[in-house]
Amino acid sequence: LEYRGYDSAGITYIKNKEIHTIKSIGKIENLKNKIDKSLESNTGIGHTRWATHGGVTLNNCHPHTCNSVTLVHNGIIENYLSLKKILLDKGYSFYGETDTEVLAGYIDYCYKETKDKVLAIDKAIKSITGSYALGIIFNDETDTIYATRKDSPLIVGLSADGNFIASDMPAIAKYTNKYFLLNAGDIVTLHKFSYTVTNKNKEIKKEILTYEHSVDEQDLSGYDHYMLKEINEEPVLIRNNIVKNLDNIPDIKKYKNIYIVGCGSAYHAGLVSKYTMEKYLKKPVYVYLASEFRYNELFLTKDDLVIVISQSGETADTLASLRIAHTYKATVLALVNVFASSIARESDIVIYTNALTEISVATTKAYIMQVYYLGLLTIKNSNLDYQELFDNYKL
Repeated sequence: LEYRGYDSAGITYIKNKEIHTIKSIGKIENLKNKIDKSLESNTGIGHTRWATHGGVTLNNCHPHTCNSVTLVHNGIIENYLSLKKILLDKGYSFYGETDTEVLAGYIDYCYKETKDKVLAIDKAIKSITGSYALGIIFNDETDTIYATRKDSPLIVGLSADGNFIASDMPAIAKYTNKYFLLNAGDIVTLHKFSYTVTNKNKEIKKEILTYEHSVDEQDLSGYDHYMLKEINEEPVLIRNNIVKNLDNIPDIKKYKNIYIVGCGSAYHAGLVSKYTMEKYLKKPVYVYLASEFRYNELFLTKDDLVIVISQSGETADTLASLRIAHTYKATVLALVNVFASSIARESDIVIYTNALTEISVATTKAYIMQVYYLGLLTIKNSNLDYQELFDNYKL
């Protein structure tokens, strides 16, 4: 759970049908020291906060409670001030400065109106502008967790010992390898051994997926830290992903222009590949930061290819850029690491980088595999004799 940048952590658990919340600022270790390990509870939600609104104080830590609702939230509610004004006018009061506490209040307000939890959540999210992944407990139903998402990752894990919500499978891989994905607007009602999923008040069925990666990937394997471990995994990944037959690499010769879009290291992988693509494909390649691409004046057409690069497949600006590209009828090719992620599901063509789980915040092997697969894409669509290249480099 511990990533650079998080400033606080908290957990809410149910004991004797009562809600208890423990919070701590600073490292997760501070929270750990506050928790009585001998207590027994079968329902809980927790979160590590990366501040968007409000200073580093206990009142701003997650989980947040307002009247009947306790929740954790990953994302940003952009219109929280207007929602807060509505609630203040209705007599609500707030302890902190966060958008998340306002959201808890707004769901409580909708619950008072609808008298139905799923309808209340549905009504609340229709009023939200922004992104969210939510885990919600109501104080009159303490054996159930409700969850929903939009533009922030959230999966549901299923096991013989109970069910889970998490932002990504590695967080729960030691407990189960069975999971399903939530689409934007899906609301899951999660019990210990059962669940229902609705969207727009209609129950929907979900495909149960199997997480193929090993739990051992999260073991340090004798290294001092994950970054060092992942650097040393790079040669193994390259060897395991050597592609001597490029039939599964897509043909992109027909496109007039290529746009590469990514954030951070993904953007830099695009910059590296721009030079080789222009040299060997003989067509213009434009590389954009996703945060700039989505606000630029664009001249895309149906004859253009947009390559979106993301390790997680959930990067918000990159996902927004993908959707914008589709409004221009451009073809979108995704280069992602996470199977069935949002970017993978919404793209026209997908190449998986097969970098396995990357835990270190500073990317190493994921970046290397992005550059590698962009290289294969270039070789496949050039006049180069790729078999000769593989032979020369003894691949």
